[in-house]
Amino acid sequence: MSKIKEYMKLMRIKHYLKNVLIFLPLVFSGELLDIHNLTNCIVGFIIFSFTSSIVYIINDIKDIENDKKHPIKKKRPLPLGTVSKEEAIILALVLGVIAITLSIFVIGYERIIAIMLLLLYLAINVAYSFGLKKKPIVDIVILVAGFLIRVLYGAVITDIELSNWLYLTVISGAFYMGLGKRRNEILKQGDKSREVLKCYTKDFLDKNMYVCVALCIVFYSLWCVDPTTLLKTGNNLLIWTVPVIMIILMKYSLDIEGDSYGDPVDVIVNDKILLLIVLIYALFMFGIIYII
Repeated sequence: MSKIKEYMKLMRIKHYLKNVLIFLPLVFSGELLDIHNLTNCIVGFIIFSFTSSIVYIINDIKDIENDKKHPIKKKRPLPLGTVSKEEAIILALVLGVIAITLSIFVIGYERIIAIMLLLLYLAINVAYSFGLKKKPIVDIVILVAGFLIRVLYGAVITDIELSNWLYLTVISGAFYMGLGKRRNEILKQGDKSREVLKCYTKDFLDKNMYVCVALCIVFYSLWCVDPTTLLKTGNNLLIWTVPVIMIILMKYSLDIEGDSYGDPVDVIVNDKILLLIVLIYALFMFGIIYII
């Protein structure tokens, strides 16, 4: 049982929270109650989660020695020695087989673009692990691409057109979180844990964070008043969710500028007040799109 627990740690189960973005196009399109699309999203969530676990495993195998020097990462299964490299490789292969099988037999061959997005996600993240993470800006762009690919994947497997404003909201929000992660790594470890941190300064990251969070709010607001969005929802109430988004981003900002390592999942999971505000936002959105 303890071994299974270590495998689950290696898979980074809690980071599956990021894959909820796959549901974003379905929810915001007003088609969440469509059983076929909802089933595709649930299966897609599993596929993408296993694919992301493969990426984490590859990255952990590559970074064992560096992770041993990190105050948090040294507790991971590979640097700690509770899971061997051979076991990690076998686990990655098993997850890969499951993901491929589900992609072919559930999502289907007609969703070839979905499979290509998975391969793209895998390719850029493997490239990240094997050198691109040492390149300034490129490392953050790859983190952002991971968020964007999740949303695009959700749109493809449900055959839903993604709003341009929503696409820009995701990108600017992801840049904000990626820059915030690097900012806090500098504050916590200097440039000890990542070579690329030598290329960044706190002031540079702060300025660009502020730009991205402002753009995120603007793009989201434009999505709320876009004629296509209003036509889908059948009302003009989405604009009232903008203040809630602003509060969420302010609370998130307060967290990452405090005693945090800046990882988006850790920030959200460990802040009960932030989780409550996100839940309130989710209820608002569901009511506006599906009930009113």
